[in-house]
Amino acid sequence: MKMYKIFLVAIFATVLTACSDDSKPVVSNVQKVLDTFNVGGVYVRSLAVESKANTIWVGTSAGVMEIDLATHEPRNTFTRDHGLANEYVFGIFVDSQGYKWFGTNGGGMSRYKDGEWKTYFPLHGLADYWIYTFAEEPEGVLWVGTWAGANRMDVNEEKFTTYFDELINEWVYGLGVDSKNRIWFGTEGGVSMFDGKGWQEWSHKDGMGAENKDALPASTNTGLGTRTRHDLSVLASGKETYNPNYVFTIHVSPDDNVWAGTWGGGAARFDGKDWKNYTMADGLAGNIVYKVIQDAEGVYWFGTNGGLSRFDGKNWTSYTVEDGLFAKDVYDIAVAPNGDIWVGTLGGVARLGY
Repeated sequence: MKMYKIFLVAIFATVLTACSDDSKPVVSNVQKVLDTFNVGGVYVRSLAVESKANTIWVGTSAGVMEIDLATHEPRNTFTRDHGLANEYVFGIFVDSQGYKWFGTNGGGMSRYKDGEWKTYFPLHGLADYWIYTFAEEPEGVLWVGTWAGANRMDVNEEKFTTYFDELINEWVYGLGVDSKNRIWFGTEGGVSMFDGKGWQEWSHKDGMGAENKDALPASTNTGLGTRTRHDLSVLASGKETYNPNYVFTIHVSPDDNVWAGTWGGGAARFDGKDWKNYTMADGLAGNIVYKVIQDAEGVYWFGTNGGLSRFDGKNWTSYTVEDGLFAKDVYDIAVAPNGDIWVGTLGGVARLGY
């Protein structure tokens, strides 16, 4: 077992431990946890790979780290003192121009490139101070998901357009762009789609999200129809809750299938006509799905409240704390250029590979 101790200025100490569980049989064609990065008692809410720099950006509830993907050591650490709008980072995005965008919890949106920072607030045209997700259209158009609608931002002109009433719900957590440049929005009330001219929307009544077969209590932790701030807990009195219209994440696959991660309704896939739902009964680790991504081989990865799941179209494999994750709630996932899978939870990051 190999250990490196790394001190990160102004945030926390991070310990990288190369680990494996020799007591379990190794399946050669399925990834396993190779390394873990302990960040203490903070949340890792967002991950983004910058392929050209061969780094991964790690957004936590205490700041941002830039990790070298070759050495697995930090290159940079950023907090409010360095120019970040707020230490609690919920969304990170690396755009085609090399700008790094950081969405924060109540602090607005920050942009970073080549040592220079710029922060955007509602006074600049941003819809809200609470920023959760990003997506990019061609030719310098950035979409921003907030708790008060979505922004379309012309990055070159720094001009914002806000969409609020057009959405099925204004609390936006997921964004995706398909091959036709249609924009998909995951919200607390369902999914909206904008094709540049008109809008469509879907919710549980249209088939998105599985039925509540376990008779879980409905979640009241939502701002749906209100402007009351709420936390992101998925529990009530320590018990799991259910709200299938609440979409945590959107992923658009190369074939334009749209995936929505729901609160209690599992992962929902839309083929343009119908929704198909995947739950724990199919092999998913948990029915609350925070993240859906796809790797270069076409394999899907799901971050859930019960761990990490891998789905190759036929077979499911799940990873839990027993397999090396720091915690069962997996908030974000990123794929490195070499195919490694990086996983963010409370307490740290795990790296999976062969």
